[in-house]
Amino acid sequence: MVVTAEQQIKARLIKHLEGGEAFMPVQEMLKYITYERVGERPGNLPYSFYELFYHIWYAQKDILEYCKAEDYAAPKWPEDYWPPVSKPDTQAEWKELQEAFFQTRKELIFHLESSELLQPVGNDTEHNLLREIMLVIEHNAYHIGQLMILLRELGLYK
Repeated sequence: MVVTAEQQIKARLIKHLEGGEAFMPVQEMLKYITYERVGERPGNLPYSFYELFYHIWYAQKDILEYCKAEDYAAPKWPEDYWPPVSKPDTQAEWKELQEAFFQTRKELIFHLESSELLQPVGNDTEHNLLREIMLVIEHNAYHIGQLMILLRELGLYK
């Protein structure tokens, strides 16, 4: 079986979406944070682990919707992209957010696997799937690095 260049690129993009190529994957970081500490804002940092993780999930979800929807409507920036509180009300809500992040990532990977990289997304002729996947990878990497800083500032990782 011949593997095309596009298939090779998709495989590489998926590895980067899943993380861990150059830093600790987010699923590993989540093992270090407890529900009791997820809402703390250490030092002068403007957000908690929860707020940052919510933001990563929401942006990823928004980009997936942008890629798929013909009738996409952009959320309000910045208010829709950040939670209104520094921590979830319940441990179940925190668990649901984690599950939503991984489910959205799974859906994004499925969309990537089943679509052409250079096809326009949604109803936008200026942007293509490759651009949007790279945007998710870049955005997630940036903020996942910040999650590590939060873990260190909270004394949960050395």
